[in-house]
Amino acid sequence: MRIPPRITTLGGVAALLSVLFVSGPVTASAATVPSTTAVGSVCYSALPSEAHDTLGLIEDGGPFPYEEDGTVFQNREAVLPSRSTGYYHEYTVVTPGSPTRGARRIVTGEEVREDYYTADHYESFDLVDHDC
Repeated sequence: MRIPPRITTLGGVAALLSVLFVSGPVTASAATVPSTTAVGSVCYSALPSEAHDTLGLIEDGGPFPYEEDGTVFQNREAVLPSRSTGYYHEYTVVTPGSPTRGARRIVTGEEVREDYYTADHYESFDLVDHDC
C-alpha cells in the first residue's frame, strides 16, 4: 500500500501552524500557491461519484484498487503547473463498464486539497474546489 505523500507531511502542517502562531501572519508567495492558469476548476459536488470514492481513499491512505495508484505523475503533458519530480501522484477514478483503468484520474499535489481531476487521460485538468 502506498501512502499519499501529503498524508506523510501532515507533521509539517503542525510545524507551520506553530510558526504562524508565534510569528504572526504570513503572506503566500506564488511558489507555494498552486497555479491554475493551465487548468480549469470543478466543484467537488459536480464530480462523478467514483471520483468522490477515489478522493475518500486518498484521504484514508488506501487501500487502492490498482497497483499504479499512488505512483508519481510525471506531468509530461505539462498541463499542470511545473513542479519537481515527485510533487504529483496519480490515482485511478473507476470507469463503470470499462475493462481497463479507463481514462479518469485524480492527480494530487503535495499541498493539502490540491486535487486535479481529468476525464480524458491528462489532456485537460480541473482543480477540485472542495468548498462547493
